[in-house]
Amino acid sequence: MTVNMTKGQAISLQKNDGGSLTAVRMGLGWQAAPRRGLFGSRTREIDLDASAVLFADKQPVDVVFFRHLVSDDGSVRHTGDNLVGGVGQGGDDEAILVDLQRLPVHIDQIVFTVNSFTGQTFQEVQNAFCRLVDETNGQELARYTLAGGGAYTAQIMAKVHRVGTGWSMTALGTPANGRTFQDLMPSILPLL
Repeated sequence: MTVNMTKGQAISLQKNDGGSLTAVRMGLGWQAAPRRGLFGSRTREIDLDASAVLFADKQPVDVVFFRHLVSDDGSVRHTGDNLVGGVGQGGDDEAILVDLQRLPVHIDQIVFTVNSFTGQTFQEVQNAFCRLVDETNGQELARYTLAGGGAYTAQIMAKVHRVGTGWSMTALGTPANGRTFQDLMPSILPLL
């Protein structure tokens, strides 16, 4: 059963049977918002990029994004760059797979971001979401849908973080500006 999350909400990633999740997928989806023009409404392709920044004690130690598809230790993998969005018609346009069992013990947080490399703002985006899926069975666990667009080029979507021996997910939904994850670091750090 999917939990529809609100900004700031955190959920435990324990399975219903008391076990822990072993592998998850953070899926991101979006569509171009129709724009009214002289000759009716039209849409323009929107290239958003998903990234996962891995932290150890609030220090970034690795990142997975379209130019570095696999973390140095192999536990986090980006499935590839989508240049237009909306391909999945509500499904994932980009996804990042996380093998929680293979993550090194010093990694305590993974922050998921989405940004417009080409500088388009979220005013031009609709139906943007991130969702967490149990990769072992395909069951959607949680979904965070962005409400409304804005004059910003990035969103710090969510974080997955260690809580004791397990993991939790927190919906962040924090707007930011930047073309790459590096540009977003000053906005990410206060959220850790």
